[in-house]
Amino acid sequence: MLEHYEDALEQWIASVVSHGDDDALFACGYLQGHVAVVLSQLEAQGATDLDALMLKMTDCLALARQELNDVDFALVEQAWAQLHAKIVSQLATA
Repeated sequence: MLEHYEDALEQWIASVVSHGDDDALFACGYLQGHVAVVLSQLEAQGATDLDALMLKMTDCLALARQELNDVDFALVEQAWAQLHAKIVSQLATA
């Protein structure tokens, strides 16, 4: 299951790098680091379901809310919504 998340992340990053503006690139880079940490934690815990990913990412977004200003947080939140949709779509076709 983690492979599907990683594949979706890689495809999403490639799309943002190809088509995104500076704001999208910032949000993508910020989110990429957090998602990589979360996937590593899930692997170590043996948790691979989407609910576990969502729970960990909720914690990451709470941290981002504290770290970022309102504008940057909105960009990261929007980026997560796009990546989450990509993950769900990828799982539906798997």
